[in-house]
Amino acid sequence: MAAWTWLRHGLRLPWLIGAAFLILHAATGDLYDLRLLTVTGSYALMVLGYQLVFGHAGALSLAQGAFFGLGAYATGIFGATLGWPFPATFAAAVALPALTAALVALPALRLQSHYFALATLGLAQLALILAVNWEGLTGGANGLAGVPAVLPGLAGRESALVLLAAVWMAVAVAVLICRAMTGGVRGMAYRLVREAPEAAAAAGIDAGALRLWAFVVGAGLAGAGGAFQAHALRVVSPESIGFSVMVSCLMMAVIGGRTRIAGAILGALLLVHLPEWARALQGHYLLVFGALTLVTIIFAPDGLAGAGERLRARLLPERPLPPPPAAPPPSQRRPVADGAVLEAHGLTKNYGGVRAVDGVDIALRPGEIVGLIGANGSGKSTLANLLTGHAQPDRGQVWTAGTEMTGRPAYRFAVTGIARGFQTPLLSGGLSALDNVAAAGTGQRGRSAAVIRAMAGGALDLVGEPARTELAGTLPPAARRRVEIARALMTAPAALVLDEPAAGMAPEEQEALAALLRRLAEEGLALLVIEHRMDFLLPLAARLVCMDAGRIVAEGPPETVLRDAAALAAYLGGTRMPEAHR
Repeated sequence: MAAWTWLRHGLRLPWLIGAAFLILHAATGDLYDLRLLTVTGSYALMVLGYQLVFGHAGALSLAQGAFFGLGAYATGIFGATLGWPFPATFAAAVALPALTAALVALPALRLQSHYFALATLGLAQLALILAVNWEGLTGGANGLAGVPAVLPGLAGRESALVLLAAVWMAVAVAVLICRAMTGGVRGMAYRLVREAPEAAAAAGIDAGALRLWAFVVGAGLAGAGGAFQAHALRVVSPESIGFSVMVSCLMMAVIGGRTRIAGAILGALLLVHLPEWARALQGHYLLVFGALTLVTIIFAPDGLAGAGERLRARLLPERPLPPPPAAPPPSQRRPVADGAVLEAHGLTKNYGGVRAVDGVDIALRPGEIVGLIGANGSGKSTLANLLTGHAQPDRGQVWTAGTEMTGRPAYRFAVTGIARGFQTPLLSGGLSALDNVAAAGTGQRGRSAAVIRAMAGGALDLVGEPARTELAGTLPPAARRRVEIARALMTAPAALVLDEPAAGMAPEEQEALAALLRRLAEEGLALLVIEHRMDFLLPLAARLVCMDAGRIVAEGPPETVLRDAAALAAYLGGTRMPEAHR
């Protein structure tokens, strides 16, 4: 019974079945079967690398096939032409694509979505042009023949078995690398970067660094796959670097599951062997490829591996692990000098011909709750973006505790102690409430995933949110807001900027939120609260700032601002304060 419990945990049983299939096939298959399994392993390496950048980092790269071909050509050039031994050629096949990816990533990863895809497509086409036209190095259209065996002196079945063992050992190492990069808290951070990049930046996550590592390591794994394919086929040609390789890689990732490690292997196995299984269709097996891809996208958007996980969970349900015992979150108050923890001077921001923020000066002090009011379009949210690094000013400076932050990315603001909440709470709907908060612990160096999750539980306790294992996408608005605030507290902030936190809340939920914000202020946190609900804001704020047309038109205690003629005209549309606000 204990053995069966161990086997059914996670995907241990499928992995063992797969290993048994590989060993049996290697023992009984002919040379052609061994070559197919070797090519399957080489493609699995490429797809495992592609899952890092496309599946986890959420960047659509169209250069993975080029990195695969670059590894193949490195093996052909250094092995067949220069006579290097396998260890040296393999190292070159991994390092050359990784180095190329690092050089390309510096400018390309700054691009968004389809622009990044186009940039990597350009790289792939450039690599193909060089492979075809640089005949002295690559052999041109004829390619390079005579790629040596992995172990000189072996031939036939012995050589094929050694190569098969080598490629699947490399796959095992790649699986460990991918698990290390995408498991635990780092995996939560990758998911937040993919689904809510603004929230990831507000949580102090350096999305650029995560994408860079994914792109570079993914390219190295693709190069390793290309090297093994070159050894399997004993020839390298432009087909190894053609765009059809990229299309195959994308199909394998989608069909198998773009974030599932087992999906990379399953996708490679299916697409390599499907032509063999569909021989009766002759040249029409591409129709089967297309149909399989379409069916997977419609009925199993997380791939066959994801569908298998759901089926296993339904047939063999596991008792969910209890959340870890709560621990105190990171020290909430950073030591700061006397005076403002966040201040801005002369902030100006233009969008086209519209001046959204015009010469604003503002400061937040420890333990102070400042309310920011104004009509829609007055510049409040833009000012919040400027104060937290989510937008850069055209003029002016932003300072945190004596350090100028102007021009720095949003994640640096969070790391420095400036936290942010959004008008609509930005969470990863596919992560639990606890994991959404724990994702902000990526920068907690020296702490294990268990400790970080315990601290996340403490942050949720602090804000009064009982949800732990519930998916964030299923939570009501008030709970989502509390989860977002708990995530902000994981960055140990000195200042917290909230944009309409009471929107959509019932009166009792507003009261609970107000009590939470007062408690945080009493502990020394500076708060800037943008709000239209005056019944929520007036009892809470010690100081009001009123904006109109991008400028501050009134500032001071609430009773003073609400009797200011400019504030009344800008916000209330008249010269008398309504009874409810007196």
